[in-house]
Amino acid sequence: MFERFTAGARDTVTGAVTAARRAGAAAVTEEHLLLALLEQGTLDPLGVDREAAAAALAEARRRGGLSQADEEALAGLGIDLSEIIARVEESHGEGALATAGARPPRGPGAPSSRGSSLGSSLRSVLGRPAARPREDRRHVRFGPGAKKTLEQSLRIALGHRAKTITRTHLLLALLAAPGPVADVLAAQGVTYARVEAAGPAA
Repeated sequence: MFERFTAGARDTVTGAVTAARRAGAAAVTEEHLLLALLEQGTLDPLGVDREAAAAALAEARRRGGLSQADEEALAGLGIDLSEIIARVEESHGEGALATAGARPPRGPGAPSSRGSSLGSSLRSVLGRPAARPREDRRHVRFGPGAKKTLEQSLRIALGHRAKTITRTHLLLALLAAPGPVADVLAAQGVTYARVEAAGPAA
């Protein structure tokens, strides 16, 4: 599948890995893919405010990754999510509910990051610089949501009868999955139909 990625799409994937490493995350998530697209300026033609979108992603992470729909469902049950977050953070510190920052276990008995995985497949196809700082060598796996996004981007590309997977296909895949990332994009006025109408971004 990865041989179908354009240079821009490959840069997005490697940028997502970099964003995950920078955040000390245990896995690459949909959030990291969006952060990479933002950093590349892919959403600039759609009028997306990079800083506002990144701040909204940080707030979603602080809220434990719950989507707007999740919050509304809880509110329907009489549960005030903001109050719960405030109480948890009062006891455990700000960002206690964040799910993207946990590092993988280390030491004896911790699962090995070696072996075949989506990450190692990506490394072999995308390539890596020969010399990297030691802190950049930490293996970061792709989480289930990020894997689904990559798979969905292939399905979208095939649906468009495209021979390659572009950054637009990655963005459409992010928009196709309900959750905090799609919520952040919607708040910026980015919809599936609007991205399709805007045309491809390599």
